[in-house]
Amino acid sequence: MAAAKKDESADDEKEKPEGEGAEGEGVDLPKKKIAGKKLVLIIVAVAILLIGGAGAGLYFSGILGGKDKAEGEHGEEQATDEHGDGAEGEHASGSPVYYEMPTVLVNLTSTGRRPVYAKVRVQLVLSKDADRSKLTENQPRIVDSFQTYLREMTPEELQGSAGLMRLREELLLRVNAAVAPVVVKDLLFQEILPQ
Repeated sequence: MAAAKKDESADDEKEKPEGEGAEGEGVDLPKKKIAGKKLVLIIVAVAILLIGGAGAGLYFSGILGGKDKAEGEHGEEQATDEHGDGAEGEHASGSPVYYEMPTVLVNLTSTGRRPVYAKVRVQLVLSKDADRSKLTENQPRIVDSFQTYLREMTPEELQGSAGLMRLREELLLRVNAAVAPVVVKDLLFQEILPQ
């Protein structure tokens, strides 16, 4: 029986390909293939990121996106309407159009017994003078959305520049929702007074 086991082990050693021994040298071959595949995948991923980054840089610089988009965003040139006079794109002088909203006075949410009020006065920045009429029509709706949002705020949320930036973003979202086809570009604080 011992002789049969020796014959089987001798046959097993003969069947092993060259380079595979008791030391486990054959295990490195599949690991090298896996490592090679990983290296190729990393190189491909880096190449895709570089090409994508270069494309994004060209697009946002205006080189790839075309001349009209780059100039239209910065207001360097007026867009012309179908009549070719350019009155539809920006305000006739190229400067922004300001629309003053009425002062809003609201009672803030507070934990104390004494009520805390906030007085807020803003101006809206429009892209064209023709949008004034749409804002005048929807002014009650805009004031209502401002008051509804401000009533839920606490005095602590109005403190600091981060609080004001958050307030600007929220009020701008609300005004754009109220005057949907018209786009309000910015909201400028004229007065913020917690009392």
